[in-house]
Amino acid sequence: MAAYTFFTNPMSRGQIARWALHEAGVDYDQVLVSWDSKPPALLAANPMAKVPTLIHHSETGNKVITECAAICAYLAEAQPEAGLGPSADESADYFRWLFFAAGPVEQAIITRSMGWELPVERQAMAGWGSYERTIAALEGHFEGNNYVCGERFTMADVYVGSQVDWGLTFGSIPPNEAFVAYAERLQARPAYKEAKGIDNALIEESRK
Repeated sequence: MAAYTFFTNPMSRGQIARWALHEAGVDYDQVLVSWDSKPPALLAANPMAKVPTLIHHSETGNKVITECAAICAYLAEAQPEAGLGPSADESADYFRWLFFAAGPVEQAIITRSMGWELPVERQAMAGWGSYERTIAALEGHFEGNNYVCGERFTMADVYVGSQVDWGLTFGSIPPNEAFVAYAERLQARPAYKEAKGIDNALIEESRK
């Protein structure tokens, strides 16, 4: 048995977790999950029946990790030899932007995609304020930094970078220079290419 069991669907956020697994350099057993049939092992691990769900078969027992940002952070900590976690000096940026992407960025994009508009007088009640403010904050960081933690790639870039990469692909994030340059740096990584190649092949196979 591999160290990790990975429940996924190639047309899902499972692409983020696969990239993280490849950056961490770990062995994993893949379990493909269809939209209309959930395997009992997935339901037992995650009552939400969501993918990705990851099970780490550790020396102290099975550990279930869900939510892409958590999976990225867990893999960086569980596999320190990969060198993808933050140093003491990097931890502020690492956690700030990891959770910013998982919170305000995700909420701002979904809200806009659904066509929901927050009245200006109620924006203070929402954690992201507005789409425009959220995107401007994220863009401002990458105007002065190549990666989340400055000049070094970390696991936070897998999650934050996936938000940017997907946003550029599907038009939910504007193709501003800082975002495009950041995405291009990530797309050049061997682990990114390897993971995307697997998912793209699975998607093509499902269409036959």
